[in-house]
Amino acid sequence: MRPGYKKVERMTTFMRINHWVVAICMVAAIVTGLYIGHPYYQTLISEPAVNKYVMAWNRWVHFMVAIIFDVSSIVVAYLYFFSRFEKPILKILPTPKNIVEFVMVFINLITFNRVKKFDSSHADSFNTVYFLIFHLLLAWMLFSGLQLYVHGLESGHSSIGDWWPWVLHLATDWTVTVTGGTYMDVRYWHHISMYFIIVWVMFHIYYQVWRTIFWQEGDIAIVFGGSKFVKDNK
Repeated sequence: MRPGYKKVERMTTFMRINHWVVAICMVAAIVTGLYIGHPYYQTLISEPAVNKYVMAWNRWVHFMVAIIFDVSSIVVAYLYFFSRFEKPILKILPTPKNIVEFVMVFINLITFNRVKKFDSSHADSFNTVYFLIFHLLLAWMLFSGLQLYVHGLESGHSSIGDWWPWVLHLATDWTVTVTGGTYMDVRYWHHISMYFIIVWVMFHIYYQVWRTIFWQEGDIAIVFGGSKFVKDNK
């Protein structure tokens, strides 16, 4: 440890595992989702007998990683309110303290670390709100994706019973209304939202590298070891 710094735990083991599981699933979802929309690597497979299964496997992988996303989102939503490590909801509430911190972090970012008047040893409001946007995007992808899935069950039946399509319609038919009124509108916005998530990820990586370089507190190491180092003012 560098002199004058103290070690601060920022992510538990479970939080780190969840982070990397989501990251891997996101790559898989993007690759398979793009293929479902436009079979871009179908021509790479020359065996006609194999070709007909490529789309089926892509849909299966896409659905499986979506289920993992769903479980992760439910767990994260629970931890927002009941985590014993830190409760993100406390940083999202628009209290005067959180608003001031959000503005200070944003000013620090756009001025390239010239104004740093906040405690960077904890999860700040700016980063917490930014992650909230990500989880809201995941929730939208969940509901719109399930609408696309249940649309494929045109008969209204499934292998586990008629109750399953009924539940999905009840939970996701609103996505048709808010996107324009047709199934293709949902498909379009499900696809476009993927690009929003890609942009979110790009800025997330940039910002973590930015913090590591400008703050010199080892922020990039948080997702690997769970800790960072901050200046000890004692």
